[in-house]
Amino acid sequence: MTAQQAIAPPCAPPGSPGDVTPTSGVIHVNSRHTSGFTVIGNHLAQHGELSLLAIGLAVHIQSLPEGAKIGVKVLAARFPESEMRIAAALRELEAAGYLRRIRVRLRDGRVRTRTESHNRPYAMAPTPPVPHEAPRATTPPPPLGNPRTEPKPGAAPAPTPLPQPRTPTLHRTAALLLADLRRHAPVLTLSEADVAALAPGVAAWLEREAHPDAIRRALTTDLPAPLAHPARLLRHRITTLLPPPLPAPAAPPTVIPLQNCDDCNRAFRAPEPGQCRDCRNGGFQ
Repeated sequence: MTAQQAIAPPCAPPGSPGDVTPTSGVIHVNSRHTSGFTVIGNHLAQHGELSLLAIGLAVHIQSLPEGAKIGVKVLAARFPESEMRIAAALRELEAAGYLRRIRVRLRDGRVRTRTESHNRPYAMAPTPPVPHEAPRATTPPPPLGNPRTEPKPGAAPAPTPLPQPRTPTLHRTAALLLADLRRHAPVLTLSEADVAALAPGVAAWLEREAHPDAIRRALTTDLPAPLAHPARLLRHRITTLLPPPLPAPAAPPTVIPLQNCDDCNRAFRAPEPGQCRDCRNGGFQ
């Protein structure tokens, strides 16, 4: 009998009925960590409004040991991003509740600023006990609000209210600026409803004398890719990057006018005509 010869490789065996491996997209190949790892919630890793830089900084900060320095200059020396971008990312995390700065008074009377890193936004987490060395902390915890409206664990925190201008006269200019953003970044194509909703926040920037070019750069620089919710990202940036009001111009220095002494005709400075100091003291000796 002639021996059977294989002339083609065998076909791949069919998958089992319970096989749920996707045919496209990411496939996770996980290894179990037993040491040196940090647990990160999906509410942070998949945050819909935070930039990728802010999410990465939050992960890095949560992996650091207690007492580690996380100042802007320290982080800029560790990573290639500029101090300005890192400072903006830290402000994002503070606005979203992942970082919290509080001022505490030590037992010796000195006041220090303490930075807390929260693995869940602190508005969603139980209020931590007051540290023993800070019985008179000057910044109280945020109110918890109505329990019926509290966000569920793992959900993104509620958006921060948009800043509102004092007068509505700048709304049209703000709306035109928002509608024009798509000329500079096509992903920022907004609907009419989005423009109307965001216009008061941009009007608040204009009211504080921010130049339209500066506003445009703040809203279009370093956009995440892909950008699924442009209006939500713009709302976050308009709120967290709002510049402070310009200080009032300094009053001009008061100049005391020159007067001629009624007795010796010497010039001297005084608010009103009269005698110079020497003549008031009895003249020259």
